[in-house]
Amino acid sequence: MDHGYPKTAEFRFYEELNDFLPFDKRKTLFSYHFNGAPRMKDVIEDVGVPHTSVDLILVNGISAGLDYRLQHNDRISVYPVFESLDISPLVRLRKSPLRKSTFILDVHLGRLAKLLRMLGFDSLYRNNYEDSEIISISLKEKRVILTRDRGLLKRKAVTHGYWIRSTKPEKQIQEVLRRFDLFSQIRPFQRCMVCNGIISKIDKTAGMHHLPAAAALYDKEFYACLTCGRIYWKGSHYNKMLAHINELLNSQ
Repeated sequence: MDHGYPKTAEFRFYEELNDFLPFDKRKTLFSYHFNGAPRMKDVIEDVGVPHTSVDLILVNGISAGLDYRLQHNDRISVYPVFESLDISPLVRLRKSPLRKSTFILDVHLGRLAKLLRMLGFDSLYRNNYEDSEIISISLKEKRVILTRDRGLLKRKAVTHGYWIRSTKPEKQIQEVLRRFDLFSQIRPFQRCMVCNGIISKIDKTAGMHHLPAAAALYDKEFYACLTCGRIYWKGSHYNKMLAHINELLNSQ
């Protein structure tokens, strides 16, 4: 019988999950005191870790889900999402890892969205998305939410999300490429950096009236976004973008 006496469980969080914890709880075993039998999801988020960042929970060495009810003297190990590691014999908290990653980004990540699009990744972004709209699109289209807002990832409805640690776009894109193991999926210049539409090669005469005089005179290959109609060509900026992409590839 539960008389309301304080109970204790031992927790250990691994890898990047420690980023969410206070310093005294990072990369170490710590005690969690409680009454009753709280759900694992509620306990993990009470500690400060969004449930969407967790993919494997071991309770006394046995895998468990977010609905598990915490018991006195439990020993808990919590691991981050495994996007590139097969742990299928264990009970994962989602049906399967995301292999073809598509994204939706919050208001703070506009420059990251452009960089992802430059590399060919399907990345939705608007500077006026409401949180509820981001979650709805994520669920409907199976997109990973990228955000600087930890609170967004703690919403119960969210199934796939990642908290971007860095505040600098150059570091953010490297962070996403490494976190989701995307280096082999880079396909530059396939998406419009403005609207995320697909880019396709067009006849030069079709876009002539949209081009600067120098481009119309000297460039031979032209491309257009099938969604917004923006015209692209390999101008002086092209080599700079290629160099930028090579830097990103060499960072893995």
